[in-house]
Amino acid sequence: MLDKIRSALKSLFSGFFKKKKQLKLGLYGPPNGGKTTLANKICKDWLGEEMGSVSNIPHETREIKIKEQILIKSGNKQLTFNLVDTPGIATRIDYEDFVKAGLDEEEAKTRAKEATKGVIDSIKWLDSVDAVVVVLDATKDPLNQVNITILGNLQAKKIPVLIVGNKIDLKRADIKKIENTFPQYKVVGISAKYGTSVEDFYTELFNLVKP
Repeated sequence: MLDKIRSALKSLFSGFFKKKKQLKLGLYGPPNGGKTTLANKICKDWLGEEMGSVSNIPHETREIKIKEQILIKSGNKQLTFNLVDTPGIATRIDYEDFVKAGLDEEEAKTRAKEATKGVIDSIKWLDSVDAVVVVLDATKDPLNQVNITILGNLQAKKIPVLIVGNKIDLKRADIKKIENTFPQYKVVGISAKYGTSVEDFYTELFNLVKP
């Protein structure tokens, strides 16, 4: 009888913790697309603090950063998640690009090495996230920014994806081009820097994960 009680309690608690599993929302995209700017906006709006530093130098975010227990609200709905800000995905990382950005050669080589590791870690994290927001620079060609293989893997794993076209405050921004390129995904245009249409983004988050 005692064994049965222990077994029942174990089942109960394992089910409880399974239900309490924290949703992980991953921010993915190319370097300088605005992932960290968006992460900072989310954290400032709902936690009152920023997540990380932003820079015009490529691959400023070179390590996975996580902000836990972010609670967002919309009307009578609320959503709690852990936000995972990942390094920019790039198929080619050359230290000379960092030299062009103003770093000395030694620092540039170190950053290129760290950035390469960051990309590998980002890809590994795809197995751990429950939903993904792909952040693109709306002023650039979307096909040059998205790793189609990664999108294919997300689709195969049935991980929900929302595409954000960032930097709509700039004249060259073209949300329609992103929508036409990826008709299978919901696309929302925002300016993470100025907060333009971020409320629309929050609304789409609720649609993405359907809490």
